[in-house]
Amino acid sequence: MTPVVILHEAEVELWEAVTFYENRCAGLGLDFEREIKAAVELIQQSPDRWPIRKDGTRRCLLRRFPYLVVYVHHNDQVWVIAFAHCSRRPGYWSGRAEQVRPRRK
Repeated sequence: MTPVVILHEAEVELWEAVTFYENRCAGLGLDFEREIKAAVELIQQSPDRWPIRKDGTRRCLLRRFPYLVVYVHHNDQVWVIAFAHCSRRPGYWSGRAEQVRPRRK
C-alpha cells in the first residue's frame, strides 16, 4: 500500500467537519470520519484510480457527504492536501499542492 501523509491544514479541516456533523446529530460526525477513512484507504490501495486534474491534484468524492479528498500522488506517497466541502471556496487548497508537487526545472 502507498504511504499517506495528511497535511496539517487538511487534518484541521477534517476535525472541524467531524465536530460540525457531530453537533448536528449524535453519531453523524463519527459516520463522516469513517467515510473519510474508507476513502483514504481506497486512495492508498489505488492512488492513480482518480484522474489528474489541471492543477495536478486528484479528487475522491465521498458517497454520503458532499466532500472531496484532494490529494497529490508524488514520490510513491499520497499527500492529502484537503478535505474539502464540494460547495465552499473551490480551489482554496491550490497553494497547498505547490508544497508537495515536484518542482519543474
